[in-house]
Amino acid sequence: MSELYVGLISGTSIDGVDAVLVMLDEHRCTLVHSRTTPYHKALHERVRTLIDNPTTTLVELGAVDVALGRFFAQCAIDLLDEAGVETAEVRAIGHHGQTVYHHPNGPEPFTLQLGDPNSLAARTGIATVADFRGLDVACGGQGAPLVPAFHEWLFGSSDEVRVVANIGGIANVTLLEPGQPTIGFDTGPGNTLLDGWISRCQGRGYDGDGRWAASGKVNEALLGRFLTEPYFSLDPPKSTGRELFNLGWTERYVHDLPKVPADADVQATLAELTAATVSRALDSREPDRLIVCGGGAHNSDVIARLSRLARCPVESSDAHGISPDWVEAAAFAWLARARLARTPGNVPTVTGADRALVLGGAYRGA
Repeated sequence: MSELYVGLISGTSIDGVDAVLVMLDEHRCTLVHSRTTPYHKALHERVRTLIDNPTTTLVELGAVDVALGRFFAQCAIDLLDEAGVETAEVRAIGHHGQTVYHHPNGPEPFTLQLGDPNSLAARTGIATVADFRGLDVACGGQGAPLVPAFHEWLFGSSDEVRVVANIGGIANVTLLEPGQPTIGFDTGPGNTLLDGWISRCQGRGYDGDGRWAASGKVNEALLGRFLTEPYFSLDPPKSTGRELFNLGWTERYVHDLPKVPADADVQATLAELTAATVSRALDSREPDRLIVCGGGAHNSDVIARLSRLARCPVESSDAHGISPDWVEAAAFAWLARARLARTPGNVPTVTGADRALVLGGAYRGA
């Protein structure tokens, strides 16, 4: 039976909320409507401050949680208004929230997403599924990435080896080989270091189409130093975030060089790093194609670098029926459906959890 679901997510780029309305059944995901809502300035500053300087008061933590919940709720309402769909027609909302800290390793592992689901359910009147990552972490997993289960369902093939690269703030890959367990992990930075460096140097939020990076030249010494980061040598399961890959990380390596490169050359080297670390995931495999989704799919410079390094055709998820902008939000709509159907949403060979798990908590609307 086909049903309407909403998927909501704000990723590690912290640029706004991606919202999709999709029609889902057992075999198909049909995009009905989509929109991105940028954070308004005051809320963006509160969220960015909390992420970049993860020390706050309990009052501010709780207040930001509710403020985000209300903002996500408005994003869902606006999405449905534009689509001309009544809230009663929607089976559920899959609500990822905003990750503010990801710490799945250590004696007390956790991952923290804000955006109070109670506020979302109360304001929309729609059943809301949230907190998708916590149970996986509690069962020994990384809690990330969670999109590989959806990638397998949407992009898997019975006769091709495929790799799906989701290039958001952080990049992750899903390795889909017929007859073999699905593998996936965070490869490292996607857009987050590129965004941070251009913001520092030019006051711009992102490098449109990678034009500034394309104007520079890769500094091989700097790239070599970037690649000494221990995370890149870890075996999966593994996941990461802005806690590691941030502007301070870039600056430490840049200023460790005997001669600091030109700003544009640093940007080019960061773009090469994204492409190199994604392509390394293919090293021992011979995929038939690499399918790219996420905001990085629109960065022509990164895609050109990835096409040069990969040993297979590189194509957008557009070629498979869904825009790269909406794959991740659609994944959380799909995960909401899985939760209500009581079917597992994680892939233990991806996250490292000790078993397949039904993910998320359900919050009933008014």
